[in-house]
Amino acid sequence: MKKKVAGPSARAVVEPSFSPVSYLWRLSRLLPVVLLLVGMVFQFLTPVRLNGSPFFVAAPLIAAPVFSLGRTVAFGGAAFFSAATLRFVADIRGEDSVVQSMAPQLTTIAFATAIAALVNVLVRLSSERLTSAHEVAEAAQRAVLPTPSKHVAGLRVAARYQAAQREALIGGDLYGARSTPHGIRLVMGDVRGKGMAAIETVSVVLGAFREASEQEETLSGVARRLEGALVRDRTDRDNTDEETFVTCVLVEIPTGHQVVRILNCGHPAPLLLGGDGSVTPLMPSTFRLPLGLLELAPSPGRHDTWEFPPDSTLLLYTDGLSEARDATGTFYDPAARLTGRTFPTPARLLSTLVDDVQNYNLGLTEDDMALLAIHRPTPIPATR
Repeated sequence: MKKKVAGPSARAVVEPSFSPVSYLWRLSRLLPVVLLLVGMVFQFLTPVRLNGSPFFVAAPLIAAPVFSLGRTVAFGGAAFFSAATLRFVADIRGEDSVVQSMAPQLTTIAFATAIAALVNVLVRLSSERLTSAHEVAEAAQRAVLPTPSKHVAGLRVAARYQAAQREALIGGDLYGARSTPHGIRLVMGDVRGKGMAAIETVSVVLGAFREASEQEETLSGVARRLEGALVRDRTDRDNTDEETFVTCVLVEIPTGHQVVRILNCGHPAPLLLGGDGSVTPLMPSTFRLPLGLLELAPSPGRHDTWEFPPDSTLLLYTDGLSEARDATGTFYDPAARLTGRTFPTPARLLSTLVDDVQNYNLGLTEDDMALLAIHRPTPIPATR
């Protein structure tokens, strides 16, 4: 049996007090006001042959994608009024050619405001269509990806599915946890590809897992059943030329034993978090191809066994976590980020991870992220 290796101690990760993305968004909403002010100062202090038209024209155009239609038009009106007022002030000061130069400037600002209003309407329509499509796909995925019970056979379970940014297609992440005659069995996987086709494959894998986890004696048997379901589905949908495969981790926690058995099919290695803050990546002793590709190189499919003592937590995740990048392109390392930290519940662990990843990659998530945490609580001593 492989022993749990304690990781090095480390200080808790200090999370930023603000989100850079939200900060930039707030800054962009101030830009139209800044442009109006700069345009007024520029036109007031420069000769009449120079004016603040570029600033006044830019204000409603910048406002169009970030404000409502009414506010966009209001910025255009403010620009128009500011330019006209400054021109009349210049006229009172006795500067020449003020009236002649006023008409082209005001016409340009009015035309820019009309264009900004049109841009605003088009952006809103496009955003509504994108939101609707994303919500439909996400609802379909959540329908086939039910949240597991918080308590399964005496263990505490928490799951989290974090969708990518709104512009990204929905992914094919999946997870499941079931109490079976063989103990608790879990699956964490990631389907190649995105969109509705990936969600259909998620449904096939989870359906096969629910049946196989009850009937198969070993994790290898469960993997064979999932492989067969994928092959049949690919044939039924006439997708024989499509390279559909699923990376996954199959887990078994036998009842009455403080061990965990893991069969890894090309998936990121789970992490074992100790109650002392240690983190151990549970790397497979032999590498197995993802489901759907076993016909290329059949493997023995032997599982690995690890100690799973009280007050420890098993963390399963998809590559949306481990492949998140910061501004320099450096990958997120969950083992390093979690070392030296403890969490009161598995739900708190997952919430902390999601927040930490969003701060790490500035909120620019390009891939969905699925997380599943299983905690073995410390037994309460019997009282006399």
